[in-house]
Amino acid sequence: MNRLIALAAAFIFLAFIIILFFKLGYVRFNYPSEKTYPIRGIDVSHHQDVIDWDVLTRSQVDFAFIKATEGGDHKDTKFRENWERAGDIGIVRGAYHFFTFCKTGREQALNFMETVPVEDHMLPPAIDLEFSGNCSARPTKEELLKELSEFTRLVQKKYDRRPVLYITNESYRAFIEGESLPYFIWIRDIRSKPRLAPGHEWTFWQFTHRGRLYGIDGFVDLNVFNGTREYFKELTLPESFGY
Repeated sequence: MNRLIALAAAFIFLAFIIILFFKLGYVRFNYPSEKTYPIRGIDVSHHQDVIDWDVLTRSQVDFAFIKATEGGDHKDTKFRENWERAGDIGIVRGAYHFFTFCKTGREQALNFMETVPVEDHMLPPAIDLEFSGNCSARPTKEELLKELSEFTRLVQKKYDRRPVLYITNESYRAFIEGESLPYFIWIRDIRSKPRLAPGHEWTFWQFTHRGRLYGIDGFVDLNVFNGTREYFKELTLPESFGY
C-alpha cells in the first residue's frame, strides 16, 4: 500500500513538473526537425514589448511576420520599430493583419495598406483569421468569405503577392475547409503536425506559442516554412495578377 502511495505521489510530482515546464516554455508538444524544416521564423507584435534584434541574430530566425494592423483603425504600436529593425539585421519580413468580424474587408484593407510599405523581397501580406480576441459577432461562412475576398483583392493589387492566411484548426473548420481559396496557408497547431483536408497544403506552421529566444523577454511564437530555400525566395517576389 505504501509503495502504491509513493508511486502515485511520484507520478503526480512528475506531472506537475512537466506542466510547469510547459507553462514556462521549456517543454512543448512539437519539435519539428531542422533537417525537414530548415527555414525558421517568428511572429511578433507589441506583446513582445522591446525586442533586441541584434541579440536575436544569435538564434536561427530566417523570417518574421510582424503585426501591423487590426480591424479598421488599430495600428500596432511596435510595427514600425520592429519592421525597421528586422530589416536592419537582414531578416526576411512580412506584415500581418488581424481580421475582425465587425469591420468590412475594405475598411481593414485600407488600414493595412496605409500602414505597411511596399518593399522588395518582402513576404506576402498575412491575414490572421481566428476567433480568439475577435468581435463577439460571428458572421456566416458566406459573409466572412465575401469580406475576406474584398480585403484580398485590394491588398493583392497593391503588394502584387498572393496573401498568406493564418488560421487555427477552429477557424479552418468554420470557414476554409472545403473551399478552394487563393491563399498560402499558415496553420497554428501547438499539439501536433498539421493535417489539412485533401487539396489544402500548409506553407507555414506555427508550432508553439511559448517559444524562447535570445533577445526576447517572455514567450514568442515559433514557426517553420514547408519548402526549400528556393521556394521560400519565390514567395518574396512579385506575382502578376493582371491588374
